[in-house]
Amino acid sequence: MRPSRVPLIVTWSVIAFFYIPIAILVANSFNSSRFGGSWESTSLKWYIRLMDEPSIWHALTNTLVIAASATLISMVLGTSAAFALHRFAGSRLQKLHYSIIYTPLVLPEILMGLSMLLFFVALKVQLGLATIAIAHVTFCLSYVAMTVLARLQDFDFSIIEAAQDLGAGWWTTVWKVLLPMLAPGILAGGLLAFTLSIDDFVISFFVAGPGSTTLPIKIYSMIKYGAPPLINALSTILLAITFLCVIASQYLSDRGRRGAA
Repeated sequence: MRPSRVPLIVTWSVIAFFYIPIAILVANSFNSSRFGGSWESTSLKWYIRLMDEPSIWHALTNTLVIAASATLISMVLGTSAAFALHRFAGSRLQKLHYSIIYTPLVLPEILMGLSMLLFFVALKVQLGLATIAIAHVTFCLSYVAMTVLARLQDFDFSIIEAAQDLGAGWWTTVWKVLLPMLAPGILAGGLLAFTLSIDDFVISFFVAGPGSTTLPIKIYSMIKYGAPPLINALSTILLAITFLCVIASQYLSDRGRRGAA
C-alpha cells in the first residue's frame, strides 16, 4: 500500500504560504518601480536611498538599545524569579508569584500598553526610551522565567549541596555551579526576549515619547505615508542578518560538538 501524499502536500503548502510572501518582498526590494504591482528593472536605488535616511537608522539604534537593556534586566530578574518559583514551590504565596509571572504571557498587548501608559502618566514620568525599556521588561521577564523554569525541572540540587559540602560559599556555588548549568536556559530566554523586544509594536506605541521612535513604529509610519520600497530594502537587510546569525550559530554549535567528540 502506497503511503498517502496528503501530509507532504500540506507541509509544502504551509511552507509556500509562509515563504512566498517573503520571496516577493525580497524581489521587490530590487525593483526600480515604486509600486510592487509592476516590474520596471533591477536596481539598487532603494538600498542607496535607505542609507540616506538617518531617521531609520536612529530608530534602529533606539530599538537595539532598548532590546539589549530589556534583555539583560529580564535575564537577571527572570532567572531569579524562576529559581524562587522552583526552589520554594508549593506554598500559596508561590502560587500567587507564579500567577504574577505568567499573567503577562496571556494578557493582550493593547491592554498591557494602555495600562503601562496610565501608570507612567499617574507617576508623571516623561515618556521616552526608559519607559519603553521598562515596559518591555514586564513581558520579557515572563518569557525568561518560564524558559529557565523548564530548565530547572531536571536540575539536580544535590550538586549545589555537594559544592557547599566541599567548602564553596554561596556566591562561589552560584557562579561556578548554578549559572553554568542554567546557562542554556538563560541564553534561550534571553534570545527570545531580545527577539520579542525588537519586534514589539503595540506596547512601544503606547509608551514611546518624542525622539524615542523604535523601528516597528517607524515602519508603521512609513507604511502610512507611502514608502514601501524602502521598507522592502530594510526588511531584506534584516532577513540577511538573521540568516547569517542562524548560519553562524549552527556552525559554532557543530564545531563545538565535533570538539567535544
